[in-house]
Amino acid sequence: MMSGPHVPPLARTMLDRAAHHRRDPDWLAQAFKTGLVLVVDTAAGGRAPARDNSDGSASLVLLDAAAAPEGDRHFLGVDPDGTPLFTVDAPLPALSGVSGVTLREVGHRLDDRDAGLFSAAAALVNWHVSHLFSPRSGKPTTITEAGWSRTDPDGKQMWPRTDPAMIVLIHDGVAGPGGRCLLGRNAQWVVPDGSKRFSTLAGFVEPGESAEAAVHREVLEEVGVRVHELRYEGSQAWPYPGSLMLGFTARADASDPISVDPDEIAEARWFTRTEIKAIRAGEYRDPDTGVSIGLPMSASIALYLIETWLAFPED
Repeated sequence: MMSGPHVPPLARTMLDRAAHHRRDPDWLAQAFKTGLVLVVDTAAGGRAPARDNSDGSASLVLLDAAAAPEGDRHFLGVDPDGTPLFTVDAPLPALSGVSGVTLREVGHRLDDRDAGLFSAAAALVNWHVSHLFSPRSGKPTTITEAGWSRTDPDGKQMWPRTDPAMIVLIHDGVAGPGGRCLLGRNAQWVVPDGSKRFSTLAGFVEPGESAEAAVHREVLEEVGVRVHELRYEGSQAWPYPGSLMLGFTARADASDPISVDPDEIAEARWFTRTEIKAIRAGEYRDPDTGVSIGLPMSASIALYLIETWLAFPED
């Protein structure tokens, strides 16, 4: 089980998925009576109930089975103390001091147990919503194996899928505050206040392609730069709707010209460690336009890669 500060925020988990119980209806029926339920509302963008804590963290609010709303029920696993855990896709109940939040908004503020629980629940309910019918026959499917498969009337099963995607922090290999990383601004990101958000480069791994080959291809396609010295840094689920982000760092020559694909990248540029620290502190503006510049959201592996590069300035 992955936990602690030195892994991507949504890679943290304490969940025992206990897959051997998924085909045991008697155990599941009894477990639901004594278990806890995380409600996730896919109709509201995958929100779940959470409460803010005084120390700045947040905690998911799980319900007893008797208090849980009706909805499709999926078995997630068991807590370290043995408590069975389920998720139900339903409208969120109104609870005092509790608000509906997405994993994007709150994932980095959850403890290891809740981060893993919310990641699993969000990915699972998202898959069910998009697989109500068989892609083979078009016939309706039903939930089987406690939520971990769906079956059509002909007995053909399908299981939750995860789409691998690479994400890479490109740097120049220079140590110290003058070392630079290459970040891009996605062409689809429109911020109402006119500010700019830069992030690491990412893309889906294509059929028949390794993750490493995808890094080389995507970087060349998006910014026209060739990278080398790839290093795998870690992965995390990104259930929007069902990706697994494979994180890398790679080196590139900062003197190579940047040539962006305008359909994908609106702008790409090199930032020094000093500039990235200023952006993190909210003290940096675009030198050409004066608009503020931001970095990826705190729950993302993109920010984890950037902060890891900042934390080891000798690399």
